[in-house]
Amino acid sequence: MRETTMTQHGGKIAAQPGPREAADHADSVIAGAGPTARPGERATVRLRDAGPDEQARYAPEWLELREGADAGARSGDLLDPLRIRLANLPGRSEGLVVHDLGCGTGSMGRWLAPRLDGAQHWILHDRDPYLLHFAAVASPRSAADGSRVTVETRRGDVARLTPDALAGAQLVTASALLDVLTREEIDTLATAVTGAGCSALLTLSVAGRVEFADADPMDAELAEAFNAHQRRGGLLGPDAVTAACESFSERGATVRLNPSPWRLGPAESALTAQWLRGWVGAAIEERPELEARADRYLRERLAACAAGELRVVVHHTDLLALSRPTGGAA
Repeated sequence: MRETTMTQHGGKIAAQPGPREAADHADSVIAGAGPTARPGERATVRLRDAGPDEQARYAPEWLELREGADAGARSGDLLDPLRIRLANLPGRSEGLVVHDLGCGTGSMGRWLAPRLDGAQHWILHDRDPYLLHFAAVASPRSAADGSRVTVETRRGDVARLTPDALAGAQLVTASALLDVLTREEIDTLATAVTGAGCSALLTLSVAGRVEFADADPMDAELAEAFNAHQRRGGLLGPDAVTAACESFSERGATVRLNPSPWRLGPAESALTAQWLRGWVGAAIEERPELEARADRYLRERLAACAAGELRVVVHHTDLLALSRPTGGAA
């Protein structure tokens, strides 16, 4: 079986292919796109504090590979209601404070900051100091109207996020985060965000649906196994958006959802190949009896991808939660 460290479709967590996998597939999985976790290991995207000797599991190469697809997939339709809410907040003329949870290399800020008007101060949260440095250096410097954008970095744990930690902020963002949280962690996040009177734009949560232009009988079987793998250890996986809707709504927020699918074709073949390896690998990890058939499936799909013949839609969902403003949002 494969010997990897950890991942999920969001690609936040690194994985190293084992010797058998390396032998089976000449092109190994980029760290962050592989399938599995060691027993008892949790998703590092939780932003928990790390010891000085703890090896980083985030994968800059994977995050860079998927950034274009993420940018193209995020729902622009949610930006207008967000802009309206932010423009009407008290004290908005003093600038916008944004917390980016699990920022990785900072792709969310690079996408969103130039689409919002006014001065902005981004507080980037991640457990990996290398990624925090990269995100800060590569962050945008100006907003849509030319106003200044500044950044600072923090290490911390989303499971311990409190309204006090968000004091003075107007917006919380995250990308590919919800599906690697438990229900308790989502409740903690919703409590902190609504308690501080922030809005939240949480993008690219796995929806559990994959559509190939050239359907194969194994597609549905692998998708089912992958989704079960996503739910391991109490994580919500494809159920996360529903849980987040409930949690934010129960705390008085107005919630809107929009689809944000990856649409992968010949131009995205490198990303598609890495995604396929991780998707099939996770399915096999969940259901080892699939391995022989799934390996054949993967070889055929990768060959089609290399030939520029593969097209696939990987469904995600974006969530916008507009909290009732409080003194913390002023």
